[in-house]
Amino acid sequence: MSQYLGAATAVELFAELRPGTVALLRVAGAGAVIILLRRSWRRHWSAADLGWTAAFGIALAAMNLFFYLAIERVALGNSVAIEFIGPIAVAAFGTRTLRSGGALALAVGGVVALAGFAPPEAQLGALFSLIAGALWAGYIVLGHRVARAGMAVDGLGVGMLIGALVISPAGIGGDGGLGAAASAPLLLAAGVAAGVLSNVIPYGIDQLVMQRLARERFALLQALLPVTATLIGLMWLSQVPNAREVVGIAAVIAAIVINRQSDPAPSDVVP
Repeated sequence: MSQYLGAATAVELFAELRPGTVALLRVAGAGAVIILLRRSWRRHWSAADLGWTAAFGIALAAMNLFFYLAIERVALGNSVAIEFIGPIAVAAFGTRTLRSGGALALAVGGVVALAGFAPPEAQLGALFSLIAGALWAGYIVLGHRVARAGMAVDGLGVGMLIGALVISPAGIGGDGGLGAAASAPLLLAAGVAAGVLSNVIPYGIDQLVMQRLARERFALLQALLPVTATLIGLMWLSQVPNAREVVGIAAVIAAIVINRQSDPAPSDVVP
């Protein structure tokens, strides 16, 4: 709920700020909040720690950027369903069973239903969602590595600041850029609030879960996200899905359910 309330807040900001600017505020603001709360600078950072953290943060920040570019053009629930190809692929390649392969094929069919017959602007949004989905897969794989290495929430905060630097060219200059946000304190505060709702709370929880579960099982545990995003889009943004979109979202959700697994074995759990 927190993640997509933050996304809905971002959509409202698009009337005043570019998606790249909102993404920059989200990532940089969330990273700063975590570092200040946890005093992450006191931690010992090896070169390897910083390398993995940087890769994780760049994947996360780029994922946020392309997600915002997508939801500027397509409904929130549609974008999340398309983006979910990433976690389903991680789960499918992690288990390599006939059931997981069938689930991935069903999810692809759902994406085709959502994007294949849409107008050009929505198709561009679907492409951005697919890119965000690929980056979401990277977020899971790299985030799992950061969590298991013990960096966890500190790694999340530092990684987001590094990622914010990488995506900063998309949000600094021009109309609706960082200057517009800096001149309007309420816009600036709303951008940081989107970061707290969408990054600090859900991604912080992700790091705690990733310490305990294998990455393919973590990917499957996010099964409610397309439903949550669709409901938030409906209630907050008045985005009512049509019949084709309902079928596409339902196909992705069905793929997640089909690909569900049994409880993790003891070897999957980190004490």
